Amino acid sequence: MFKGNLFVLSGPSGVGKDAILERLLELVPNLVKSVSFTTRPKRLGEVEGKSYYFTDENTFKEMVEKGEFLEWAVVHGYLYGTPKRIIEELVNKGIDVILKIDVQGGINVKKIYDKAILIFILPPDFEELKRRLISRETEDLRDLEIRLKNAPLEISKISYYDYAVINDNLEDAVDRVKSIIIAERHKLCREKVEYFLKLFGGEFNERT
Repeated sequence: MFKGNLFVLSGPSGVGKDAILERLLELVPNLVKSVSFTTRPKRLGEVEGKSYYFTDENTFKEMVEKGEFLEWAVVHGYLYGTPKRIIEELVNKGIDVILKIDVQGGINVKKIYDKAILIFILPPDFEELKRRLISRETEDLRDLEIRLKNAPLEISKISYYDYAVINDNLEDAVDRVKSIIIAERHKLCREKVEYFLKLFGGEFNERT
C-alpha cells in the first residue's frame, strides 16, 4: 500500500477556500479534511469538530508544549494549529489528507513534510477579494481591516507553493484543484517505481 498524499489549500481570507474544499470533499473519493484547532471565536453556522476545534489560548499553548501540532501559527491575531497524530495515521493508511490552513502554516508544513503539495488560491483581483470579504459579513470592521491588510503579504509568499489557482468561478476553480489532486495521485515516486518494477520483474535504475 502506498502512503496517502498531504495537500494544503491556502490563500487570503475571502478567496473561497471553504467553498472549494466543501465541493472537493463531495467530488473526490479517498480525500479527508483535517480539522484545525483555533482560538478564534466561532462564527455563525460553524460547527465544532467540522469547521474547527475551538479552544482557549491556555489549552492551545499546552498542546504546543506537548508537541501535538504538525504546525501552528498566529493568524490575524488568533492561534491556529494542525493536529499531527490524526494526519500521520491517515497518510500511513494510504488516505489523502487536505488541510485548509494559512499561508505561513502551509510553508511550515512543507518544511516538516517536504512531500506536501501546496495549492494557493487567488482572487481575480483585490477589489473582488474585498467585495467577498465584506459580503460574507462574518468579521467586524477591525477584523476586516486586518484581513485586507494581510492579503498582499500572504500573496507575496506564493513562490513557496507548488500550484496557483484563480477562483474567478467556483466550479472552474474546483475542477482545477481536483485535476491537481488526480495528477499528483498518478505521479511516480521511488516507492511506486520500485513496486511496479518488482511486480513486472524490472530493475530499478537511478536517473542521471
